[in-house]
Amino acid sequence: MARRDGKLGPPPSTRKPAASMPIVHPDAAAIDVHSDNHVVCVPADRDTPNVRTFGANSCDLLQIADWLKRCGITTVAIESTGIYWIPLFELLEAQGFEVCLIEPGQASRCGARPKTDVLDAQWLQRLHSHGLLRGSFRPPDEVIALRAYLRQRQMLISYAGTHIQHMQKALEQMNVKLTEVVCDITGLTGMRIITAIIEGQRDPAALAALRDARCKNDEATIARALEGTWREEHLFELAQAYELYRTYQTKVSECIAGSSRR
Repeated sequence: MARRDGKLGPPPSTRKPAASMPIVHPDAAAIDVHSDNHVVCVPADRDTPNVRTFGANSCDLLQIADWLKRCGITTVAIESTGIYWIPLFELLEAQGFEVCLIEPGQASRCGARPKTDVLDAQWLQRLHSHGLLRGSFRPPDEVIALRAYLRQRQMLISYAGTHIQHMQKALEQMNVKLTEVVCDITGLTGMRIITAIIEGQRDPAALAALRDARCKNDEATIARALEGTWREEHLFELAQAYELYRTYQTKVSECIAGSSRR
């Protein structure tokens, strides 16, 4: 094909060579976190080899921090894998490093991602050095501690709810219709009656007399609902479920007391 200059062949390319991306964080490292080991990558000019695998014990985490300091690292990207990143994150932050917590999907959105641990750490380090990773928000230590108490409390409440269902099941198997005559068996009336049953009271009238004055059903209605069969195995189930429920309530109170001291 003839060109404008009279010579044969395709015209010369007018495309400019792609410019290399600037290094935003020259002292950046990255760590691929696992349950039993951590793969750490620093810039290639800092040490040989520049990718090393450490264990996940506390002494290994200190070795990671020492090596990063010797390599002149100031900022570290860590991928938030499960909960395995937390001890390493906290130690590095306490040692004075700027720690960038990366959610797992972020690095993969920056392009094709290698799948081996070493290449994965190198890829994270490269992205971090170019400033392509955005750290996730991590609240202050006081908020983190308070959140831990509240999450523990929520978990205990959930466990306690399971034992409420166990108490309801045991009562229904004895044809004790307590759930039909009180709004909540863990309320004042319900707990009084269940406690009395566990302590040996079987008289429906005596049990109904334990109702709180604010209960919408009268004593006669409640008494008719409490004429149970009182089988020993179901009483045993009720007693164990009640004890476990009260135990979790105690632990919930301890969580509230602990969080109030923060």
